[in-house]
Amino acid sequence: MARRPALQHPSIDVIRLDDLEPGTLADLADGGLVEGRRFDGIDLDGIDLTGIELSECRFENVSAHGTVLTAATVLESQFSGINAPVLQARRARLRDVAIESSRIGSAEWYDASLTSVVFADCKLGYLNLRGARLLDVRFERCTVDELDLGGAAAQRVQFVETEIATLDVTDARLAHVDLRDAELHRITGLPGLRGATLGEEQIVSLAADFAAQLGIDVR
Repeated sequence: MARRPALQHPSIDVIRLDDLEPGTLADLADGGLVEGRRFDGIDLDGIDLTGIELSECRFENVSAHGTVLTAATVLESQFSGINAPVLQARRARLRDVAIESSRIGSAEWYDASLTSVVFADCKLGYLNLRGARLLDVRFERCTVDELDLGGAAAQRVQFVETEIATLDVTDARLAHVDLRDAELHRITGLPGLRGATLGEEQIVSLAADFAAQLGIDVR
């Protein structure tokens, strides 16, 4: 019997942000590169930040309803206490980013690129990552109503103590995606689940759902 290859877990770089200068809304509104700033309690509701580049920044207790981050680049940055009923970040690029203790209702992040990204203690409604590229991404203690990975390429992605009501992997390309510690209620697009790892108990609990999607009559 051939040995199964070892499951690879995400490689996450530690983010160290020291000696940050206070940032203002004007710093962001100017667009371009924003580097080494700390934003605390600012209101970004409805602000269009398309194409902005954020490097070594920290955002805390920020309202971001309807904020647009289309094609934005976010590097070595931390976000904590973000409240965003709707957040648009399609085609955005995130590398070495931590998003913690935040609530995001509808996150339109399709065609985005996420590398070395951690979501921790977050409440996520609809996380749209269709067509996105995920490398070294970890979800810790999060609740997700719907995670859409349709057509996405995901490698070394791990879910730790995370609840997912609906996971859509239609046409996804997965490698080393560890779902064993996730509480899964429903998975759609079953052929796209190839490359993921689940536990035996999860398979048993989802068996009826799998059978229904595959057209199997269980009696």
